[in-house]
Amino acid sequence: MNTHLLALQMMAFQGCLGAFDTIYHHEITEALPQKKSARLELTIHSIRALIYSVLFAGLSSWEWHGAWAWVLVLVFSVEIVLTLWDFVVEDRTRLLPATERVTHTVLAINAGAFIALLALNSADWASLPTDLVWQPYGWLSVFLALCGVGVGLSGLRDGYAAWQLGRRVEKEERAVETIHFATTQQQVLVTGATGFIGQQLVHALLADGHQVTVLTRQAKQAAWTFDGKVRCITGMADLRDNEHIDMVVNLAGARIVGHRWTEARKAALRRSRIGLTQEVIAWIARAAHKPRVLLSASAIGYYGVQPQGDDTELGEDSAPQAIFMSQLCSEWEAVARTAEQYGVQVGRMRFGLVFGHQGSLPQMLLPIRLGAGGPLGSGRQWMSWVHVHDVIRGIAHLARRSEESVVTGAYNFCAPEAMRQGQFAKVAGKVLHRPSFMPTPAFVMRTLLGEQADLLVEGQRVVPRRLLADGFVFRHPDVEGALRSLE
Repeated sequence: MNTHLLALQMMAFQGCLGAFDTIYHHEITEALPQKKSARLELTIHSIRALIYSVLFAGLSSWEWHGAWAWVLVLVFSVEIVLTLWDFVVEDRTRLLPATERVTHTVLAINAGAFIALLALNSADWASLPTDLVWQPYGWLSVFLALCGVGVGLSGLRDGYAAWQLGRRVEKEERAVETIHFATTQQQVLVTGATGFIGQQLVHALLADGHQVTVLTRQAKQAAWTFDGKVRCITGMADLRDNEHIDMVVNLAGARIVGHRWTEARKAALRRSRIGLTQEVIAWIARAAHKPRVLLSASAIGYYGVQPQGDDTELGEDSAPQAIFMSQLCSEWEAVARTAEQYGVQVGRMRFGLVFGHQGSLPQMLLPIRLGAGGPLGSGRQWMSWVHVHDVIRGIAHLARRSEESVVTGAYNFCAPEAMRQGQFAKVAGKVLHRPSFMPTPAFVMRTLLGEQADLLVEGQRVVPRRLLADGFVFRHPDVEGALRSLE
């Protein structure tokens, strides 16, 4: 058996599986380049990827004889240490999804096997005169060389992302702002706390001196995320009937964009929103001390879709439509409103597209960053958006208002000026210094996303009338300023 050839074949498999792990897990589902907590992990990934780049390219068509064999052994040793360090850092900073754990296990086993085979060959190579001997293996060598280029680019990408996260942390520390939610310390229950908006909210509540309880299915991840500063419960049954909770912020809900809206997916979306909200209301019904206010999330999908050419501004009193997204939001809000019968103030927060380092924006900007972006569909549809910092400030505004008067009804959480999608692509290209002329046809979006594509290719022109009437001032009222604040 040619053990060297077998090792190279296993390396080719490593390259394929590693590409899947990087693209699907690190970039898409986990979005590591956007997470401040992933800075060290990205640094390790960068160094490992650059090492693998050398290994793939260097072993694709050469045998490492003499002193080069000892260099190869040293590189293997460094890679093993980095892999073990990566495992420790991952375990301390995030809860890996099951698919990523399985993928990492297979990668580790495969890497151990081909490193062992190459180490055996290195013992023989070490006795030969020092030289890099040309020994190609046809298309396998070409593929491994390409893997070397790809993993090298991935390493540079992770290194750049780690550097950018460092700059972002410094920038946020300089621009830190304490957001005040109440005049006295509050006991706050937050659902959906480990989500994009939830994390920002909990950090702001803690910075303002409040006691926070989070309802989450991932208690371990929540404890890590918030440095053990919050109380974690996995179900409303964990909350005693005599618990003192002043405010509930209900943000829970499975991701709406992504998976096609099959009947099973629609049922899951309803359970994650309506079912969980019903559990919260059931606890409020039996609680000895009722919360003062329930601020419950919804979305501007409540208004359905707005046909292109219709420039009507949609306010909080605009009607819903007979489509799934609109019906989902209507049912979600209707359940939240039942808390009013127990004397609880209820504010229904209809979020537009939230701009931040997580959420949908990084995926929207990725094609533009790669120089292959542009408008979605015709580009004439309206896009109603809001900066995540203004979302947190808006929640704080309603929390303070609930102390002074009464919070009731719906509030649109959108910047005052909606923008057409095509204009957004131009502004994003300007901010990122990239071209943005390559459109994505509407039929492609509908083929990929089905019914939910209407949210992107039709859109809505929504205005925050009630927040503005309350005197709320947006920190980020225009798209260009909002995007530049997130660079």
